[in-house]
Amino acid sequence: MTQTPISVIKVEPPIEVTVRDSRAEDLPEIHRIYAFSVMNGTGSFEETPPTLDEMAARRQGTLDHGLPYLVAEYRGGIVGYAYAGQFRPRSAYRYTLEDSVYAAPETRGMGVGRALLAVLVERCAALGHRQMVAVIGDSDNQASIRAHAACGFRHIGTLRHVGLKFGRWLDSVYMQRQLGDDDQPSD
Repeated sequence: MTQTPISVIKVEPPIEVTVRDSRAEDLPEIHRIYAFSVMNGTGSFEETPPTLDEMAARRQGTLDHGLPYLVAEYRGGIVGYAYAGQFRPRSAYRYTLEDSVYAAPETRGMGVGRALLAVLVERCAALGHRQMVAVIGDSDNQASIRAHAACGFRHIGTLRHVGLKFGRWLDSVYMQRQLGDDDQPSD
């Protein structure tokens, strides 16, 4: 597998992150970021953080499908990660992906998620995928909704009260972005 060039994205407020392919040695920081999100947020509907070994297996599964698994670096540390996965397992969905984006709690609101998502969209489009769907946990998750909108996603629906976490019902917000030309199938 060839290594994709590193992308440097300028974000507002003014921090500059480097978005690159993840490496195995990034997993402890990826795990830290996700575990915090699971335990303290509603962006993920998981209620118990997976182990580091489970996170490694999930990452490897993404890579085995030829899909990107990215990290954002800032001042030498990992401050976020993003990856694309199959939207659904049935073959007719093979050109549609679902994105996942997480920023470290200390950098939320600094554009890290938006920078990651922009590179993820670009990479998935270059791979020939046609649609990307965001399933955003909790309609109160305005930072994620705004980041997706800034990257060209449009709101396509909300599933009301489909998750129960922290003693309250949560929505799932669906957003979608076209990645390529939909006019003619490629196979």
